[in-house]
Amino acid sequence: MDTTSFAERDGFIWFNGELVDWRDANVHVLTHGLHYASSVFEGERVYDGEIFKLTEHSERLIKSANILGFDLGLTVDEINQACLDTMHANNIVDGYLRPVAWRGSEMMGVSAQQNKINFAVAAWVWPSYFDPEARMKGIRLQISDWRRPSPDTIPTQSKAAGLYMICTLSKHKAESDGFDDAVMLDYRGRIAEATGANIFFTKDGVLHTPTPDCFLDGITRRTVIDLAKARGIEVVERIIMPEEMADFEECFLTGTAAEVTPVGAINDYKFTPGTICQTLIEDYENCVRRKVPA
Repeated sequence: MDTTSFAERDGFIWFNGELVDWRDANVHVLTHGLHYASSVFEGERVYDGEIFKLTEHSERLIKSANILGFDLGLTVDEINQACLDTMHANNIVDGYLRPVAWRGSEMMGVSAQQNKINFAVAAWVWPSYFDPEARMKGIRLQISDWRRPSPDTIPTQSKAAGLYMICTLSKHKAESDGFDDAVMLDYRGRIAEATGANIFFTKDGVLHTPTPDCFLDGITRRTVIDLAKARGIEVVERIIMPEEMADFEECFLTGTAAEVTPVGAINDYKFTPGTICQTLIEDYENCVRRKVPA
């Protein structure tokens, strides 16, 4: 993996309508998105030169922006094309794309009615989100002290930058304590998700996953649910309380970055990656590589 600072890489970034040199894609220090989190983004994977579920990601980006009260001024097709142009300009065959939109620096303060809406897309080669060796035996998670907030306190159905502050705090704490990531409960004490991925459990051949009423219903999450149903695996979306983890057999995370990642432990709760995990890992790989319909 390239360890060069992300500010000092070679390549091109789509920036407000054109491809510019990577190092020239800069914003002012008084950008509203930096100070007040008026920014939305997407994370997308490239497999064999194709962006997986590109249109769904572009649609969600527009929805997130609208929830935060700004209009990108772009159609889904225009966002798609910007992503494709960025991918091709950087010769990405297998990698990651980051479309991002934010309010600019025309006004400084909480109010930003006249601020320009900026849009950029970056792309780079990116391997597995978790260490491959740890991933195969199941990663270790810690239950975070931070909780997913209520939908009436923050726009939980947007993929907005501000929602990830507590994710960074949770993941840093977990890593400092020797874990790979963290599981977050919601404001009611129910299991919600990991810091950047949705979560699934199995029991007696049935797949259980939390109802996404205060966190994103991930695109990878929906893909894996469809793959499981195609296999005849029953999927139950419901309230899941932390103490139920004592009775679950398998656990895994899903997300654009995480893909399908088995979990071996959450605090003192133990899981054994088994048939369902392995099946869905293989089915997801076949799906993103276009060996089976998406």
